Amino acid sequence: QVQLVESGGGLVQAGNSLRLSCAASGRTFSSLTMGWFRQAPGKEREFVATIYRSGGITYSSDSVKGRFTISGDNAKNTVYLQMNSLTPEDTAVYYCAAAVGGFLLRLQHEYNYWGQGTQVTVSS
Repeated sequence: QVQLVESGGGLVQAGNSLRLSCAASGRTFSSLTMGWFRQAPGKEREFVATIYRSGGITYSSDSVKGRFTISGDNAKNTVYLQMNSLTPEDTAVYYCAAAVGGFLLRLQHEYNYWGQGTQVTVSS
C-alpha cells in the first residue's frame, strides 16, 4: 500500500509560480512511477505530468509543457511539480498519483494510488 500526501497549493496571481509536493510512503519510492493530474470545476480530471521512478525521465501534457516541471527526490520520497507562468486556466484541484511499474503513464486507470488533492487557484 502506498500513501500519498500533497501540499503546496494555494491562491496566486497570474504570472506567478507555485511548487506542489507529494510525499509518498509505504513502498520504495524509486520503484514507483509518479504522476500529477488536475481537475478544474466542471471538467474531467486530466493528465499533467509524469516521471519514471524519479530517474529524470519525464513527460508533460502540451498544455503545461515549458511552464511546469516534474521532479523527484529519492532521499525525501517526494515528487514535485514546479508551476511557472500560471494562468487562470490552471485553476484546479491537483492530484498526485503513483503506479507500481509502467513507464511514462498518462491514463488515470494506470495508476494504483492517489492523494487527496490540493487546490490551486490562479487569479487574473
